[in-house]
Amino acid sequence: MILRPRAEDIAVIGYYLSRIILGLGLTMLLPLGCAFLCGERGPFLDFLITVEITFVSGLLMMQVCRAVYESGKKKASAYEKSIDSIDPNWMHGMIMVALSWLAAMILGAIPLWLSGHWNSFLDACFDSMSGFATTGLSLAQDLDHLSLTHNLWRHFTMFIGGQGIVVVALSFFVKGFSGAFRMYVGEARDERILPNVINTVRFIWEVSFTYLALGTAALWAVGMKNGMEPGRALFHGACIFMAAFDTGGFAPQSQNMLYYHNYGMEIITAVLMVLGAVNFRLHYHLWTGNRRELLRNIEMRVLFVSILVTFIVTAVGLKTGGSSYASGGFPVLFRKGFYQLLSGHTGTGFMTVYAEQVGKEWSDLALVGMICAMALGGAVSSTTGGIKMLRIGIIAEAFVQDIKKVIFPSRAMVEQKFHHIKEVFLEDKTVRAALMVTLAYIILYGIGALAGMLCGFGFIPSLFESTSAAANVGLSCGITSVGMPAALKVVYIFQMWAGRLEFIAVFTLAGFLLAAIKGK
Repeated sequence: MILRPRAEDIAVIGYYLSRIILGLGLTMLLPLGCAFLCGERGPFLDFLITVEITFVSGLLMMQVCRAVYESGKKKASAYEKSIDSIDPNWMHGMIMVALSWLAAMILGAIPLWLSGHWNSFLDACFDSMSGFATTGLSLAQDLDHLSLTHNLWRHFTMFIGGQGIVVVALSFFVKGFSGAFRMYVGEARDERILPNVINTVRFIWEVSFTYLALGTAALWAVGMKNGMEPGRALFHGACIFMAAFDTGGFAPQSQNMLYYHNYGMEIITAVLMVLGAVNFRLHYHLWTGNRRELLRNIEMRVLFVSILVTFIVTAVGLKTGGSSYASGGFPVLFRKGFYQLLSGHTGTGFMTVYAEQVGKEWSDLALVGMICAMALGGAVSSTTGGIKMLRIGIIAEAFVQDIKKVIFPSRAMVEQKFHHIKEVFLEDKTVRAALMVTLAYIILYGIGALAGMLCGFGFIPSLFESTSAAANVGLSCGITSVGMPAALKVVYIFQMWAGRLEFIAVFTLAGFLLAAIKGK
């Protein structure tokens, strides 16, 4: 028998969700300040309206949930604590996370829609989810004439989403919140860097802001050398950094990275993409002097092999498929092919070619190489999406263990270890968890591919675009456009959301809603 959720459960979820909404409202003060300083009156009003809606809805939800909880407390002695001191359980934490990303999508879409550069609120929601989920697929119209304020917000959503919406909320509201780790795990970060979650959150911000300063300065210098005015170069440097390190893929111009056509810009962003795809826990060990971990870690080894193999497949596909890059020799092939491959594998989505070129000029073999790279992704507890290298490494180690069991004598005890920060013995539950998440991603990729084919697109292009959305990449072969069916836009939004949260929070929310409808 399924038990119906109590009103008190809904109140607790809503109360802490309201605190996350208030934290999101505080982040909107940055573009509001930008609009004020830049003298952009229209964008200032757009964000002023959005900030008011965000704070009013958050405060109203907080008071309503507090009242519901207090009324339930009078009926049952089990609810003697105030709602502020309640420790949310695992169900509460997972549902809060799932709903917080949907709330962020809706609230973050309001200023985009008000700008007039998105044809509908659904299109604005698409870009908002794409930003927060660090995907990079976009339905913006006339992006080259979008205001500085709205463009900053597009990229800032990636900076927020890359660190995690819950991480942002924990940064603002840390007192009296003992269920932090449950929400932290719900955002697909199952590794604590430091024993305390709040200290972990602060370290993530320390890493992010340090790289923000260094990366923006480097891109700023390259931009000025490339002929940009200092102010414009600084703006582009900050935006490109946020999209590169947080493996997002948005860019201030409609041509994406092709707009700059600069080796220096491509090299710096390639380094930032790799840094963004690295586990924050590994960042900690590198920062504290443990350089050997970079070479010993299973994720880094698998990532290197995976990039090499998928690039060979992609390069062969480009060379034999008659791509225009092949005529330029290996340097052109490497520059165009490897950059897209690295961008796809790290889940960034930066492009130095047009999406239409990918759809028309790339052979099926080249697209398959890219699809595999996008599907696999980067490291766990990083800003990237996809299946993740640790899971691939664990599954590979499980195969090795099974082969050893067959080869070795029947009485032999076969134990398999792998190195991830420390030596870890391979256990059945670890392998099972890796296989389950991998299977869930494969199914998600298939759902989007099926939806694309039902909308009239071919299998390989549909699978490419689906994988890009579900793995939070942002590369496109031309399917993602304003004119694509609304149903396909909704499917891609769902894929970006579910792929970013890695399913557990999404499944928990689905079970909660089912219990609310059919429970007794």
